[in-house]
Amino acid sequence: MIKVTHIITGLAPDGAETMLYKLASRMDPARFLSEVISLTDLGAVAGRLEASGVRVRALGMRRGVPNPYYLLRLVRWLRESRPQVVQTWMYHADLMGGIAARLAGQPPVVWGIHHANLTPSQNKRLTIWTARACARLSHVIPSCIVCCSEVSRQVHVRFGYAEQKMEVIPNGFDLHQFHPDAEARTSLRRELGIPEEAPLIGMAARFHPQKGHRNFVEGAARLHACVPDAHFVLCGRGVDRNNAELAAWINQADAGLGDVCHLLGTREDMLRFFAALDIATSSSLSEAFPMAIGEAMACGTPCVVTNVGDSAAIIGDTGKVVPADDPQALAEAWRDLLALGPAVRQQMGWAARVRVEQRFGLRAIVERYQELYQQMVTASAPSPARRSSVASLAG
Repeated sequence: MIKVTHIITGLAPDGAETMLYKLASRMDPARFLSEVISLTDLGAVAGRLEASGVRVRALGMRRGVPNPYYLLRLVRWLRESRPQVVQTWMYHADLMGGIAARLAGQPPVVWGIHHANLTPSQNKRLTIWTARACARLSHVIPSCIVCCSEVSRQVHVRFGYAEQKMEVIPNGFDLHQFHPDAEARTSLRRELGIPEEAPLIGMAARFHPQKGHRNFVEGAARLHACVPDAHFVLCGRGVDRNNAELAAWINQADAGLGDVCHLLGTREDMLRFFAALDIATSSSLSEAFPMAIGEAMACGTPCVVTNVGDSAAIIGDTGKVVPADDPQALAEAWRDLLALGPAVRQQMGWAARVRVEQRFGLRAIVERYQELYQQMVTASAPSPARRSSVASLAG
């Protein structure tokens, strides 16, 4: 039995956190035992992990406030838990979890990268500082660095990460959980008061500058001008009527857009959401591997995506790709897909689902992680020279 301890910054219902849940909850229980440590607090994903039998603990750190006490506490937890592999998720956990693992006895460490943009103007200074520190330490701390997309790998190689340690394992999708559902179309429209025949275009993303909500809203205003019966639905953390900034964009974009733009906030019924759409969208300005696009494709919904991260490679020829931050191109792509009619869009949706099944099926992705962890455990112990270099860093 191989014990794997996953360390992550927090457990909000976002992309990397959701992928951690999918992985930890579906690993072979006869071969692997998983536990999760959140550096900060317990979010919505913690309950899902616990319900699947995965132990979850929170270290209690305050975000943005480095404190050596919590590093020592994490070291103590790892010494008590004695994992055979430590998997960390995203920069802050990569840095702190990697150092703690080395101080706790040097189990193999696998870093996880789920970001594809390190432009200083689009990231917090602490994020850039942490990524720079990780780039330097990537040559001595992790045994392997897993990127969720090819673009992410390329970005981090250019940033100074150890290229020879990097491997791409994309996000995976459960085709039993996400699938076409004819009832969802009627159900969601009835909930929102949308006519059955009205085109429905939607996006699922937390409210963040890189998710491009303003790009979506401005594109929606342009489409509304020529397809006034189209409706738009947005969901995600912070995407509701209490968001004054988002509401202002909608009101400023078009006098009538507010009547056809629905803000749902956080939703748990994502199968119903994606299966109800005529077109799913990612209007992001930056992405690595957007989970929402794969989930929508698994539901048989064609997608329009901006050309960021691996988005274009994910959808292939089953949807449309437009430049980032170009609302006119976004509106034109939506209009083109609507003009094809329901039958053609359904064919595209089925092709999208097949593409997910063939390239991003969750079972195959989980097995790739399991094979990696097995390799880490059976690999030879670090050389004395490497141990000495890590010890000098710690000291």
